[in-house]
Amino acid sequence: MPHRYKAVLPPANGSVPSLGYALFATRWLQAPLYFGLVAAQAVYVWEFFGELRTLVHGVVTGALDENMVMLAVLKLVDVVMIANLLIMVIVGGYETFVSRIGLQGHKDQPEWLSHVNSNVLKVKLAMAIVGISSIHLLQMFVNIHHTPRQELRWGTIIHMAFIASACLLAYMAGPMEAKATLLEQQAHPIPPQVPHEPPSSSAHTAAGDRPE
Repeated sequence: MPHRYKAVLPPANGSVPSLGYALFATRWLQAPLYFGLVAAQAVYVWEFFGELRTLVHGVVTGALDENMVMLAVLKLVDVVMIANLLIMVIVGGYETFVSRIGLQGHKDQPEWLSHVNSNVLKVKLAMAIVGISSIHLLQMFVNIHHTPRQELRWGTIIHMAFIASACLLAYMAGPMEAKATLLEQQAHPIPPQVPHEPPSSSAHTAAGDRPE
């Protein structure tokens, strides 16, 4: 006989064990950490506009050539991608490990937040790290004449390691997500829908021909 998973129901009187509830409430200790990351994101906003001011000033004064402008733009893109990584960690981590934000139906709800969990969050973070590593490697190739060969080699090896890690996480997240969906369906089975059949014409005829 196949083993069936059953949903764990709360006690009948609605009470929650005090020790377990206290441990569950400790998740709020993580909330200040996410607000600290918000402060770090504000630092990156300040860094972005500082780099942008330097770029504009260099272009206006003619102090920057084409390669230097490209390097400055890549640095701005790098700052933006790190900021994107921070917002995924802040919003996704808070939603997954602390408390629901409740953005269902909001017009500005991110698409990835509607199905976020620990597996999805890890894969998205890994892909964001690969993107950041790609920008750093591209900066090395743009400035290849001033980049030591050993630094370029190690940058390529580290980037390939990030890609392999992201692919491995994505490969592992697929079966884990499917298993979690299967367990959810088994814990909350959907009752079969019985189609409603209209009364047959013979029944109406029998009722109409019934003698009074």
